[in-house]
Order: sequence, then structure tokens, then C-alpha cells
Amino acid sequence: MSKHKVIYDTDPGVDDAMALLFQVRHPDIELLGVTSVFGNGTIETTTRNALYLTGKFAPHVPVARGAGAPLVREAPGPLPFIHGHNGVGDIALPADDQLGGTLDPRPAHRFIIDTVRAHPGEVTLLAVGPMTNLALALAEAPDIAGLVKQVVIMGGAFGFHGILGNVSPAAEANIFNDPHAADQIFNAAWPLAIVGLDVTERTIMNAAYLADLRDAGAADGQFLWDVSRVYHAFHLSSEGLDGIFTHDASAVAYLVRPDLYTTRSGPVRVLTDGLAIGQTIQKPSTMPVPNPAWDGRPAISVCIDVNAPGVLDLYRATIVRG
Repeated sequence: MSKHKVIYDTDPGVDDAMALLFQVRHPDIELLGVTSVFGNGTIETTTRNALYLTGKFAPHVPVARGAGAPLVREAPGPLPFIHGHNGVGDIALPADDQLGGTLDPRPAHRFIIDTVRAHPGEVTLLAVGPMTNLALALAEAPDIAGLVKQVVIMGGAFGFHGILGNVSPAAEANIFNDPHAADQIFNAAWPLAIVGLDVTERTIMNAAYLADLRDAGAADGQFLWDVSRVYHAFHLSSEGLDGIFTHDASAVAYLVRPDLYTTRSGPVRVLTDGLAIGQTIQKPSTMPVPNPAWDGRPAISVCIDVNAPGVLDLYRATIVRG
């Protein structure tokens, strides 16, 4: 029996693809479904990529198409300079009618509701894109907050180690793309952990690491190498980094090895307007000063430090088997 039943809410995306393969190959994860959301591409692009990835690596796993725009704001444009024109590093993709994945007829938020209700207390929502699908599910079925096992998201930044935002000096992309949804899910009464830039940008797959995955990981390793070429080039040109940040795969690592992370507890708010829209701010549980904007909201575990070599070893051991 699998230890973690997961719905993967994602906007593939190169790092999303790398995180999906991590889940498929990890023995303690049972992937119940993939729900697409706008973000790294349009909803058409991210849904196609989800179908391609599940068809290639997990053909038994259904895909449910999700939200194409934020709750309030306009949808962002595609990011071809980061993820390639097709969203998955410009690797060759089959024709749309040959992707191999299975599209569930339900919208993503309804798939989430039905699956959580079918497995009370067992399902982890692992969300690595804008949180719109989760907010829509909560709005339609508030009872699921008491039925999920936990929610783990990749998103946000809290200023630890000098790390702030990646789309503005204040905001990380997943939160920025739908700050209203993020603030809503941070107020739900479910166990929630945030794996943000504070730890994902300290976990770096450098060029030698990626080459080792390619050489030692057989077909999986070659896929990871191929899909990460555009992403690697972006990091080199924008950050001077000869490697890539480990964003979405870090949320998977937290799920299976939370001992690799140091966390801080306390409620989290998201700024939903103004110059710093998308900023995530935690009031630590140890802070005694009253503040009604945070007080009364649930405590959230925010990752503030990481055993980065341990995370990289975990990823490699999961991909390079035998």
C-alpha cells in the first residue's frame, strides 16, 4: 500500500515535468491524477503537456483540465524564454491525437473534490502552479478541507537567505499569478506546507549533476537532460548559474522526506493588490504582537532551510535505480 496518494496540480513547465517523473518513480507515491492549470503556458499548452507526460510515464493516471485564468486578474502570457515555446523545453512532441494520456471529463476542481471525498484522510494535494484549482474546489466544497491528508505547495518567498521574489522584488511566480487564490487556500483549515524560493533556490542541479542523471539514468535521465536544455540556458543567461534551481521537485522531496527541511510555523497572508502584489508574509507563531489580519488564521509550515545535498541525493536515487 502506497504511503502517499497524490493529486498533482501543475502547469507543465520544465520543472513540473521533472517533478512529475520524480513522483512516478518514487515507490512511496501513488499518483491518483494530474490537474492542469494556467501558468507556465496557456491552459491549452499545460493540459497538452500533462497529457504528454502522463502518456509517456504514467498512462494509467488521468488528467483533468483546470482553470485557464486567475480568480480576479488576467492570465499571464507564456514564458518561451524560460520553458520553451511548447512549455517543455522545445523537445519534440507527438501530435495532439497521439499524446497517449487520458483526459478526464470533469473540470480539475471537480476531480479534486470527488477524489478527496473518495479517499477521506488519504489524499495529498501537491500544487506547483497558481492555486486557482484548489480555490475553486474549496469554494464549491468547503468540506474537503477536513478530508485531505495535507496540502504541499511550491510557491512564495519569505526573504530567508536574502531570497525575495522571481517575478518582482516581492513576489514568486505561482503566487503572483493568482494571489487571491493563494490567500484563500492559506486560510483553509487543512494541514499546509509551503516550499518556496527560500529553499528551492538553494537546491541547485548544476551542469555536472544533470549530465550525471543523463549518463546514469537510462531513458529517464536522457529525458531529464533533453527537457532541461532551454531551462538551463535561461538560468545561465539570467542568473549566471550553470545549472537549474530545483523548484517543483523540492515540493515532492518535502512530501517524502520532510526531515530534509527546517520549517517555521505561523499564518501566512498574500498581498492581493499594490506594488508588492503576490508577496507572502508569515506572522511567526512565536510573535506575541496581535494583528487581526493574521490572527485567527491557521498556522502553516513554511520551509526556511534545506539539506540541499540530501534533496539532490534523493532525486538521483529515485531516478537512477538498480
